[in-house]
Amino acid sequence: MTKDLQGKRIVLGLSGGIACYKSAELVRRMIDLGASVDVVMTDAATHFITAVTMQALSGRPVFLDAWDARIPNNMPHIDLTRGADAVLIAPASADFMAKLVQGRADDLLSTLCLARACPLLVAPAMNREMWAAAPTQRNAEQLKRDGVMILGPGNGDQACGETGDGRMLEPAQLLAELVGFFQPKLLSGKRVLITAGPTVEPIDPVRVISNRSSGKTGYALARAAWEAGAEVTLISGPTALSTPHGVTRINVETAEQMYNAVLASAANQDIFIAVAAVADWRVAKVATDKIKKNADQPPELSFITNPDILATVAKLPNGPWCVGFAAETERLSEFAHEKRLRKGIPMLIGNLAQHVMDADHTTVSIFDMHGEHPLATSGKQDVARQLIHAIATRVDGTQA
Repeated sequence: MTKDLQGKRIVLGLSGGIACYKSAELVRRMIDLGASVDVVMTDAATHFITAVTMQALSGRPVFLDAWDARIPNNMPHIDLTRGADAVLIAPASADFMAKLVQGRADDLLSTLCLARACPLLVAPAMNREMWAAAPTQRNAEQLKRDGVMILGPGNGDQACGETGDGRMLEPAQLLAELVGFFQPKLLSGKRVLITAGPTVEPIDPVRVISNRSSGKTGYALARAAWEAGAEVTLISGPTALSTPHGVTRINVETAEQMYNAVLASAANQDIFIAVAAVADWRVAKVATDKIKKNADQPPELSFITNPDILATVAKLPNGPWCVGFAAETERLSEFAHEKRLRKGIPMLIGNLAQHVMDADHTTVSIFDMHGEHPLATSGKQDVARQLIHAIATRVDGTQA
């Protein structure tokens, strides 16, 4: 597991709400990613989850009282945020958001938020009517103007039995937001279109041909681009992967469907990263019924060429800055350089497929007009962040 929060110290604040149960998993997942977590709870929060639970999960003392004598100078509202990398309030009730806007300091958590020396992130959690209420919406907008980052809320079933906006984001979503918060915003304001996964080409209603692809590299790049501040659209062939948090996903199956989906979006994008393992050919005539097995004679199939998505986008007038991908099994440098020139693109990412297929690690090289630039073998998410950095520097012209 990549330790995306290694060395980070987070103050996790819990205000009153049933969503406190999610905070138990959140604190454990933050620790799994390398963070140290100090938990601070309001009195209301202790009615939903105990300090004993949060202490057991965090492995550190839980703080409840502004007069906690365990802090040598008896000032936990000061000391807890000094040296912290962020304060995350999850859940943040409507009442607690109002306190933050008003600058109230009548308990330990509200006081340390006012006295903090680090960024503040807030995950609202409340009934849908409370979230939609004009005072809460005004408070949320004011917190944003004050530099507070609002995470969510989500939409769905609520403890009261109603459905709508106001749910606290799930622990995995909050974790993605927290990790993303610490990533450099190298693509802030950019729109990025990425293809990922395989395409599947039908032979008959039950049989297909396809390319091997887990989609992991494309999905990692989508997450890394979102972390870097981009608005990301992911056009994906069939995979078993979950959509990265914050990313808009469009599902397709065939190369033609992917081609049409890409062209429908490409003109409005700043960057296009073609990672998908698109089938080069499709069956010329797809059978309308299942082809029956003949033990003595396999079916004869004829093929036609699928459209070249990357080459088409690269030729668009005022189109996006294009990045290609080459998965080879031999002579990577030769074939990758040739493919970059043939496609007419400024950058191509290449690897030897047999070494990384379906794995969580990868070894890639960047190919551009200056030659080949190998990256060290690492986890796919770490490599994806390095690639997004390389793309950002080239798009901005800081590296040719």
